[in-house]
Amino acid sequence: MRMRTILSASGVAAVMAIGLGATTALATATTTWTVKPGGSYTAKSGTTTLTDLVTGSVLSCTSSAAAGKLKSGSGLTNPLGTVTSSTFTGCTGGGGAFTFSVTTSASSTKPWKVNATGYSSGVTTGNISGIHAVLTGTNNTCQATVDGTGATAFNGKVAIKHSNSTPAKLKVTKGINLHVYNVTSGCLGAINSGDAVTFTTTYTLSNGQTITSP
Repeated sequence: MRMRTILSASGVAAVMAIGLGATTALATATTTWTVKPGGSYTAKSGTTTLTDLVTGSVLSCTSSAAAGKLKSGSGLTNPLGTVTSSTFTGCTGGGGAFTFSVTTSASSTKPWKVNATGYSSGVTTGNISGIHAVLTGTNNTCQATVDGTGATAFNGKVAIKHSNSTPAKLKVTKGINLHVYNVTSGCLGAINSGDAVTFTTTYTLSNGQTITSP
């Protein structure tokens, strides 16, 4: 009886050891990426919109621009790049009733991160993280902060898509966790603190990129 108990305990221990080994192997299997040519880039877009998903109000900018750097080579892991500058021009809301300036946190000392999360048939999906921006009304008292889980979290995130068939295009398809905070009364209910918002635009990169993953 004692021998059977010892053998049973040994069997359990062996199974646990095998399971632990498999888990460790899975944990160390990291998706890698190839980016060519990579390097420094600038990006420009036409119409850029921020939409409040609760009220339906739309903040529209006539254009936006960004700059940063992408890693180059193969066997790369996230983040694949950075956004060190992000600007918006001609921003209005409330059907043109409000005019805004936008100040973002993207800088060389506080870069936003470009991450890849999926790849299929030449299309890479991912996100840009670390987003924080402040909207300031230039002809009224409407002000608001755009971020992720809090007004000072600096963890806002948007979804992106890149296709090797259009290598110079990078689409921002939606907000992932974006919300508005510290909304002042001058916004007249068009947006409200805590509302989820989404962000969309298509950037044209200064140099086309090819991104693949095994």
